[in-house]
Amino acid sequence: MSPAGNYLAARHASAQRDAVGASAFYRAALRTDPRNAELLDRAFVSVLAEGNIDEAVRLAERIVQGNRNDRVARLVLGIRALKQKQYASARQNLAQSVRGPVTDLTAILLSAWAQQGANDTKAAVDSIDKLTGADWYALFKDLHTGMILDLAGNRKEAAKRLERAYKLDNTALRVVQAYGSLMSRTGTKEEALKIYEPFEKALPRQPLIVDETNRIRRGEKLPPLIDSAQAGAAEVLYGLGSALGRRGGEDLGLVYLQLALYLSPQHPLALLSLADLYEAMKKPQLAIKTYEMVPTSSPLRRNAEIQLAMNLDTVDQTEEAKARLQKLIADTPNDLEAIMALGNILRARKNYEECGPVYSRGIDTIKTAEKSDWLIYYFRGICYERAKKWSLAEADMKKALELFPDQPHVLNYLGYSWIDQGINLDEGMRMIKRAVEQRPDDGYIVDSLGWAYYRIGNYEEAAKHLERAIELKPDDPTINDHLGDVYWKIGRNLEAQFQWSHARDLKPEPEELKKIEEKLRVGLPDDVSKTADQSKKPGDGG
Repeated sequence: MSPAGNYLAARHASAQRDAVGASAFYRAALRTDPRNAELLDRAFVSVLAEGNIDEAVRLAERIVQGNRNDRVARLVLGIRALKQKQYASARQNLAQSVRGPVTDLTAILLSAWAQQGANDTKAAVDSIDKLTGADWYALFKDLHTGMILDLAGNRKEAAKRLERAYKLDNTALRVVQAYGSLMSRTGTKEEALKIYEPFEKALPRQPLIVDETNRIRRGEKLPPLIDSAQAGAAEVLYGLGSALGRRGGEDLGLVYLQLALYLSPQHPLALLSLADLYEAMKKPQLAIKTYEMVPTSSPLRRNAEIQLAMNLDTVDQTEEAKARLQKLIADTPNDLEAIMALGNILRARKNYEECGPVYSRGIDTIKTAEKSDWLIYYFRGICYERAKKWSLAEADMKKALELFPDQPHVLNYLGYSWIDQGINLDEGMRMIKRAVEQRPDDGYIVDSLGWAYYRIGNYEEAAKHLERAIELKPDDPTINDHLGDVYWKIGRNLEAQFQWSHARDLKPEPEELKKIEEKLRVGLPDDVSKTADQSKKPGDGG
């Protein structure tokens, strides 16, 4: 390919967030024009996002020859030096990577770990203590100072810092782990276990917490969370990278996570965060590859297997996805998360006869149903309703509302189903209105209210709500079809034909397509609103 062709292909790959393709094409373009600073910079960023840190280092060395203050290049060179235990060089490069709140915090924390690597704990702690900035710095400062002191064997001072971090957020996973592991070595078993309690209430069954509390109950003394300067630096990059990825900073989050894995290739949380970021970027194949890298010895491997299966289903490898989940369930029959994942795949694939029994298996594992269990009853209810087992579906929807009164998706589904069948009309309408009050910008729920008015013959009110639903979800074939039906009923036949045509072009289900094409041919029969249309169902909320 010509240089211009490589450049254009690289730009296209970048726009598609294809780091591998962009890296290959930019590097090819750079070989034909090695002095082009823009190509060098773009190639560097793409290589870094791809995770090829050794190549990124080579490009970073070329970049700083022309721009000594390039902060990302300096960050990469600092991380490479830290990995190689060249701590003075690491600190020198990291000092030149500072610019802005996130990078400022990153550089200071990484430099502190480099100082600890050089056995200068006092300087490491002092450098973090001198850092000023946003309020959210405090948690990172206390956590990393505490872990540095713990690694250095100063357990008394480590406990003070980790306790401060814990008081700031007693549900922050790494804070809980760092403080809990320290207390398992310095306090009683009961004192250590008490640290985990708030987290367990907020997020039950988290695998790392379950593993650690079980070990403490057996009388084990947990080692420090961090065992080297390199692992500490990886923790900095993982913590900030995962936070950035969740808050819209995908590009910088991706760079930080790749650098974290360069320092600690089997860091399970960094791998899970990177895979999660790939999912958010609509890159399921990269997510699959990353989940496969989670160590089999990690308590998080099971989570990785579940997410891996969901991504396999996304790329239409559904049979392999099902097989992986079925193996997990066979190995651990009470694994509710794996059961839910399998049920969700079957439900999304419209295997309604199969998904109901799978969710039933999950319900059987629940000893005492709690509010959070509303979802499995709701999903099983959907499967039963679509499989034309209405009495079972209705019972599950009522159970879901018993566990979570006023849950909008359940109110919408049950209310819609009643009205569509011509039963419990007043209660059904009340439910749908209550759902709309809670979710006024949910196109599917607003559509349900419009269709409910249609079913009871109030076409003017139906049109008002369905037009609003179209604004919220313009590309949904069912909503366009509904609005076409309403327009036909109020004599706006040309507009009805337009809506039906649009619904047809939006690729509805084959069964619905036939009905739409028939309406385009002959219009809407006068008595159609009196015939329950069981195929038109509200969104299932997931």
